Amino acid sequence: MGADRVFAYGAAAGLLGDLLLGDPRRGHPVAGFGRAAGAVERLLWRDHRGWGALHTAVCAGGAVALGAVAARVVRSSPAASVALTGAATWAVVGGTSLGREARAIGRALEAGDVEGARARLPHLCGRDPQALDADGIARAVVESVAENTSDAVVGALVWGAVGGVPGLLGFRAVNTLDAMVGHRSVKYRRFGWASARLDDVAGWPGARLTGVLAVVAGADRVGAVRAWRADAAEHPSPNAGVVEAAFAGALGVRLGGTLSYAGRVERRPVLNRSGRAVAMADVERAVRLSRRVQWMALGVSAGAALLRGRLQRHPALGAVPTLPVALRNACPQPVPSTQREQTAGGAA
Repeated sequence: MGADRVFAYGAAAGLLGDLLLGDPRRGHPVAGFGRAAGAVERLLWRDHRGWGALHTAVCAGGAVALGAVAARVVRSSPAASVALTGAATWAVVGGTSLGREARAIGRALEAGDVEGARARLPHLCGRDPQALDADGIARAVVESVAENTSDAVVGALVWGAVGGVPGLLGFRAVNTLDAMVGHRSVKYRRFGWASARLDDVAGWPGARLTGVLAVVAGADRVGAVRAWRADAAEHPSPNAGVVEAAFAGALGVRLGGTLSYAGRVERRPVLNRSGRAVAMADVERAVRLSRRVQWMALGVSAGAALLRGRLQRHPALGAVPTLPVALRNACPQPVPSTQREQTAGGAA
């Protein structure tokens, strides 16, 4: 079985496993990676970009190497290869947990339990919940659902289609490092620079695919395209701006504006200015849109892997078609310049 079918079958099994099981409450592999990365940080931390780059290389490179070794060990067994890919996919995606947390906050808001919603918000994003009212919490949830659709699912599937198990683990490692050290705090402004920039690069294709699929799957395709084109580039993140703008337009709501992180106020551009304010019911709409985008991303990434494998096995399928021999012989052929010169010389 080729690597293309291994990824397609394994990724489908892993995403289905995430749908049925969600994330484990204890012993999550990503949490284990976070602890290991924290231990490496304690050894390497210096207020310097170079040391931060070394930390990123050791942690992300270690995850990729682990995936490569594991894939090599099982490559002689198609069933084991599919199982490994499925397990890796399940470990790195988090769409079900994302939807559960968002819906739990939405239910608290609908019940009028703003304090309960505030208490759960840190499970989903890093906003300061005490600075938000009910509408602000709902907006934060929709923005987090949009961004994490790319970070927690689509980006991983894209890199899995490109690099198999090493691609899956590498993407999740980079994304986790960005969450740990990539923010602009005093401690990590320099040390976390490499992780933040690498996360921007790794997240670029997944964010664009997420944006395209949100346009296709959303209720307002024209609005999603308009918001993406008009507002995405104004966002401070080259990737979050794309997915949040596309989700805002697709849902017909306004996102962005003033945000608060641990007492630090940020004023971000408004995305989809012509939309309405986010309402509590939009949390559920955002979760449903996210789920549609995730399954569509599986289809696109698996289809791309299968197509690439088919072209590799049958190179002629990707060749540029040529004219049939009979038709080619019937067409006048150009005369080489040297022959034209000889003919002209003989006539003279």
